[in-house]
Amino acid sequence: MPIRHSLVTRLLVTSVLIAVAAIAATAWLATRTATRAISQEQGRSLGENTSVYDMLVDYAATHPDWSAVQPLIAQRAVELDRRITLMTVDRVAVIADTTPGPSLQHARPAATVDPLNLDLGLTRGTDRIDHRVVGPFRLSAADRTRLRAATDERLACLRRSGVDGTVVEQPNGRSTVVLSTADPFDLLSRCGEPLDSPTRSEQEALRSLGTLAGRCLDLDERTQRLEVLPDFSAYLIDAARDEGSDREPIRSRVDAAGEARITSCVEKSRRTLLQPHVAPAVLLFITAPGSDADQTTFTLSGANTIRIVAVTGAVLFATIIVTVLVGRRLVRPLRALTDAVDRQHAAPVGTPDEIGRLARALNDSVQRRDRAEAQRRAMVSDVAHELRTPLTNIRSWLEAAQDDLAPTDTQLLDLLHEEAVLLQHIIDDLTDLAAADAGTLRIHPEPTYVRDVLAQVVESHRGTAQVAGIVLTMQIRDDPVLPADAVRLRQIVGNLVSNAIRHTPPGGAVTVGAYHNTITVRDTGVGIAAENLPKIFDRFWRADGSRNRATGGSGLGLAITQHLVRAHGGTLTVRSAPGEGSLFTIWLPGAEVAGASGTAVSQVGGGRCLNGRHPTGEEET
Repeated sequence: MPIRHSLVTRLLVTSVLIAVAAIAATAWLATRTATRAISQEQGRSLGENTSVYDMLVDYAATHPDWSAVQPLIAQRAVELDRRITLMTVDRVAVIADTTPGPSLQHARPAATVDPLNLDLGLTRGTDRIDHRVVGPFRLSAADRTRLRAATDERLACLRRSGVDGTVVEQPNGRSTVVLSTADPFDLLSRCGEPLDSPTRSEQEALRSLGTLAGRCLDLDERTQRLEVLPDFSAYLIDAARDEGSDREPIRSRVDAAGEARITSCVEKSRRTLLQPHVAPAVLLFITAPGSDADQTTFTLSGANTIRIVAVTGAVLFATIIVTVLVGRRLVRPLRALTDAVDRQHAAPVGTPDEIGRLARALNDSVQRRDRAEAQRRAMVSDVAHELRTPLTNIRSWLEAAQDDLAPTDTQLLDLLHEEAVLLQHIIDDLTDLAAADAGTLRIHPEPTYVRDVLAQVVESHRGTAQVAGIVLTMQIRDDPVLPADAVRLRQIVGNLVSNAIRHTPPGGAVTVGAYHNTITVRDTGVGIAAENLPKIFDRFWRADGSRNRATGGSGLGLAITQHLVRAHGGTLTVRSAPGEGSLFTIWLPGAEVAGASGTAVSQVGGGRCLNGRHPTGEEET
């Protein structure tokens, strides 16, 4: 057997593929798990960094230096189990450190803490200057009280109109209304005067901011000046046209590039004004205690790679060895089965698994083959015997006639004709059996009057019955119509009737009956012993072991009858007892099948006709 077709090879390939798939799946799962764990660790680290960063930005926005930050970061470091270190931007000096540890001189900082230049990656915002940095823009107590009263009045107005909200005080002391319900009619702008005008305590700081931003923009103060609002939005106004006028200042139109330049200059000027009021920028380091790194890393070193490759190779090698050993063990009983089949003897059955079931199936097949071979030999012997007798008789009479030992008269011709008819009958029976065995036995069912068929059979056997001294009668209830092949049905009933006449002594009776879809043939003959009932439908079987032709025909009639009944979809059963006669019962499918076949059954002129023909075979006119 080629190696590629061997069961061991196929089992080996399958096992290797399974092992590779298992290893790949395990590696994928391990990688995904490690990646997820690292991502979670990085996310936790980022969350810790963000919380510490926000705490320090809040401190820097409200303090001019870092002198009081040590207790704050010490408490936070204990909560997070981390080392928090603050270092100057030039890395010259350490401002604050929670735990002694390795130098962070060359380490990468977690962030730069500068309230005037926020890290947008940590804050997730858009404003570079922290809103908690107030400086000179803080409102006085009087302005704060006045704005709070105006804000409360505006909220009361909104609530009277069905709109609710809350008052929020900003770090610089300004109060504003934050709506908590929908405002479909824009009542917020209708309830009271707008509260975005500069207060007395803000005017000087905003004027200074406008002047600094104007210098950044290179404005000529005689013609244009920059007006800055409390929310630090700004716009240009025409100073020459509006000087000394009580009218609303006229805004100068600027394009998008001009707007961006104004925003940039205002932000730069704000930093200049706020710088003295905030702590200087510092580098923030958040590391594990005793470590100088703050990043969770995952690297696959060369040693780890070699280890993974070695483990994978070992698993594959072990899989191959185990597969070969198990495959040889599995193939051993298969080889024993092959040898048993080649030597045509029973295979050993040692295990209850699939191989054991296969061995039992092969043993059953061998037994069936032996029985079939024995039946074939017996059939050949029976056929030879059946054909030998009429051929011997024909040859004997012909040789006697040639030697003038027997006259060539009508009697001789009748004898030769009888033997030839017997030969033809045996050959026809064998042909029918061969067709049945090959599955080519065909019938042509059509609605058939059972009474007519049985009447023809009884009439054809009446002379034989009279010669044998037997009474042949017919008993039919109603007039059943069955879907059947009329020719084959006559053959079925004829075989049973001839068999009944043959085994009924003189003075007996044979009765052919029919009702509904059942046909019976009853006789008062010698009967059949119980041990012989299962054999009566076997080929060439006779109750008389002497094989005397006077007591039996070819021995094929009942076997053919059984096949013909089955071809009709029916059943043939027998009930008999020695000395009491026999009863053969034929059951055929019901008459509803005839309607499905589309064959017409009609009643014309009081006489029955089938498919346009009378039972006598004459064409309907």
